[in-house]
Amino acid sequence: MNRRRVVVTGLEVLAPGGIGREAFWDLLSSGRTATRPITFFDASEFRSRIAAEVDFDPDALGLTPQQIRRMDRAAQFAVVAAKAAVADSGIDIDRYDPYRVGVTVGTAVGAATGLDWEYRVVSDGGRLDLVDHRYAVPHLYDYLVPSSFAAEVSNSVGARGASTVVSTGCTSGIDAVGYAIELIREGSADVMVAGSTDAPISPITVASFDAIKATTPRNEEPDTASRPFDGTRNGFVLGEGAAMFVLEELESAKRRGARIYAEIAGYATRSNAYHMTGLRPDGIEMAEAIRVALDEATMNADEIDYINAHGSGTKQNDRHETAAFKRSLAEHAYRVPVSSIKSMIGHSLGAIGSIEIAASILAMQHDTVPPTANLHTPDPECDLDYVPVNARAHVTDAVLTVGSGFGGFQSAMVLAGPERSVR
Repeated sequence: MNRRRVVVTGLEVLAPGGIGREAFWDLLSSGRTATRPITFFDASEFRSRIAAEVDFDPDALGLTPQQIRRMDRAAQFAVVAAKAAVADSGIDIDRYDPYRVGVTVGTAVGAATGLDWEYRVVSDGGRLDLVDHRYAVPHLYDYLVPSSFAAEVSNSVGARGASTVVSTGCTSGIDAVGYAIELIREGSADVMVAGSTDAPISPITVASFDAIKATTPRNEEPDTASRPFDGTRNGFVLGEGAAMFVLEELESAKRRGARIYAEIAGYATRSNAYHMTGLRPDGIEMAEAIRVALDEATMNADEIDYINAHGSGTKQNDRHETAAFKRSLAEHAYRVPVSSIKSMIGHSLGAIGSIEIAASILAMQHDTVPPTANLHTPDPECDLDYVPVNARAHVTDAVLTVGSGFGGFQSAMVLAGPERSVR
């Protein structure tokens, strides 16, 4: 039986440095960074006091006062991005069976910002042992359950099919899209609105990463603080944002004359069953996910034109990932360009996987590899072609994008350009 093929026909990105896919690509292709001192709250007492914030005005982007009051910032991101992705695709969802149009939303920390703020309100700034519920926002329950994100997106686009939240830490953004393509492949859905969102720049999240020293303390140099694969790297910069896609079965998309951005040709995820935050230095689990994704895409390793790396900027991640590329791609690992966009937009936890899928698609569209900004000092343990500082013109028709998450999650996705998809 022939497997149904899944293509991307619409996308939108809300990222630090600009709203929308055009502003997003302009930032990446120019090698600019969007990291800065935290402005959302007084971070003066924290170890890491910088982040990559989204300049987001929900009113200007079409949300009603009721939606703004009801939804956490991350849910607002998802709804705005989903509606824009649907508009970008040109699809008329009303012409489809609404029970065959579904939604998947990835998130790592859910409504962390809203819950953090509401606790401060009901506890009177932490002074009350017994919180006063009368001061809580009326929709506090929706902050507590991340499933509300999928419900809000489903309501906003009129999807009545499968509606799911995927939360697998920092691989959530890849895994949510991976789950969506499986629903189309197996025939359970014809159209999926899928992607991920996170808005984690809040005191509780900053404190959590401070405690394990995962974020960089390079507070006096916010523009250059995120340094994936650089020998002087010392942690990631927290970010926020969202990316959402419209996914369709290939033949259906061709019949309606849809513009095809890319085919999602292969996907796999694995767990290292090893440590909550630690990684094996040999990268074997990520390598296995890459191998299976390539097999699913029926591609050889040397057909990959670009690798969009996880590249968090921590010592162990970048070593682990470099080893995984060598193990899975062999000699081609030394020839293929690799880069990390976290050097420019920070690490938005569950959202970043989908944002990196969007970057990979745009790299194919523009035949340009975005750079790894702030990479100036070589690390002997990270000895691949990481496209330092400046973007590079490069014919790109197949991209491997990967993610690595706390808990041992390792995910890989292979994207094929539109010409390859139509063939």
